[in-house]
Amino acid sequence: MSSQEPSPKDRFVTVYGRKPVLEALADRGLAVDKVVLADNARGPAAREIVDAARARGVEVRRATPQRVKVLAGNGKQDQGVLADVVAPRMRTLADALSGPKPPRSVLLLDGVTTPANVGMILRTATAAGIGGIVVPRRGVASIDPMVVKASAGVAFTAPVLRCHTAEEAAAALREAGYPLLAMDAGARSTVFDARWPGRVAFVLGSETAGVGEGVRSQVSGWVSIPMAGGVESLNVASAAAVLCFELVRRSAAEDR
Repeated sequence: MSSQEPSPKDRFVTVYGRKPVLEALADRGLAVDKVVLADNARGPAAREIVDAARARGVEVRRATPQRVKVLAGNGKQDQGVLADVVAPRMRTLADALSGPKPPRSVLLLDGVTTPANVGMILRTATAAGIGGIVVPRRGVASIDPMVVKASAGVAFTAPVLRCHTAEEAAAALREAGYPLLAMDAGARSTVFDARWPGRVAFVLGSETAGVGEGVRSQVSGWVSIPMAGGVESLNVASAAAVLCFELVRRSAAEDR
């Protein structure tokens, strides 16, 4: 599969483990595409999952334990079961950029590997009405049960845009006419005074190394968040919250 072709991970949020799967099946607001259960999963726990799936009219497929581990992407916590939950607002970045209404504001995650941070960013950005959050398949924490939990379930309905790598996303955004702004504590311009056009993309770098070299070379400008009290910087999820709601403030001011 080439990096340009859609992946099943561009349509579904895959949850694994008995409790997350049962919770997904119990939530009537979620559309579950299928459940995959390991061949050796038997007993009351497996029966409960099968019964819950049948009650929802959800297909249950059997697979080898190794196949379940591969599909889940987590060999230690899958417990022999996973469910593919339809993510209605998830699509590829390419589709979003070529569609009739490309998103005005986009966040690009670059090397954000802590699931809690990814989940909180998805929740905050969705609440702020951000048009798209680019979550690359490589180099960023997968949208798994830990991310779903940190997002308080918003990960299922967040406007997630998928691509192969952050570098690929940066190039596609620039080609589509988006200036690429990145967060840096040393930048002279702040998120409160910097000027940017209506259509813009912001890069959120990793918790430790910041923006990677592959994306850094494509950045158009840098912005900071003013700090006081001897605090050097905020964590990436907190910085994303400040940025997102500054975008909300500006949008509200434009509408007045």
